[in-house]
Amino acid sequence: MRLAELSERSGVSTATIKYYLREGLLRPGQRISSTQAEYDEEHLRRLRLVRALVHVGRVPVATAREVLAAVEDENAPQLERLGTAVGALPTGATGPVDDAAADAARETADAVQRRLGWRVVPENPAHQGLVSAVATLLRLGYPCDLDQLLPYGTLAAELARHEVALIEDFDAPTTQLEAAVALTVLYEPVLLSLRRLAQAQEASRRFGGRDAE
Repeated sequence: MRLAELSERSGVSTATIKYYLREGLLRPGQRISSTQAEYDEEHLRRLRLVRALVHVGRVPVATAREVLAAVEDENAPQLERLGTAVGALPTGATGPVDDAAADAARETADAVQRRLGWRVVPENPAHQGLVSAVATLLRLGYPCDLDQLLPYGTLAAELARHEVALIEDFDAPTTQLEAAVALTVLYEPVLLSLRRLAQAQEASRRFGGRDAE
């Protein structure tokens, strides 16, 4: 397909596609003349992934490039590729702060992971994000100890089993990695929305009285 058809089928403007090509987020097409190139279904699939990362996930272009490089590294073990690709996605973590709240947060983050039977990896961006979030809660005086975090961890473990099973349904290793990245980005807004809907229902049940009924 030509560039115009790729744009029409993907919903991405030709100017944006050219930008992705310049930035190395999309492989060049097969050159058929000095001014034209041919694109295939692989380009369409990759373009949709890039769009999910950059436009939906708000992933910076440089980070998206790093994620895609991990996806394409067929020499690395699959688990390593998966960890690199998903680990490159933004977590909202802030820089480390050395105070009492940060020390307590690190202890709590380690404890909840060990209680759940997870391996503690301090350099994991998700671990650092958890420490940062817990430290903020503690500084503001909100409860966030092991007992408060365990229900979240238990639910997260159940979600992870479901999500990894979805990824396994894809046959090709590279397709599994692309699915892991796309689902991580695209399902986080779904999870947030479902959580808030559930909170509204539970708050109505607890505090709404007869009006809730």
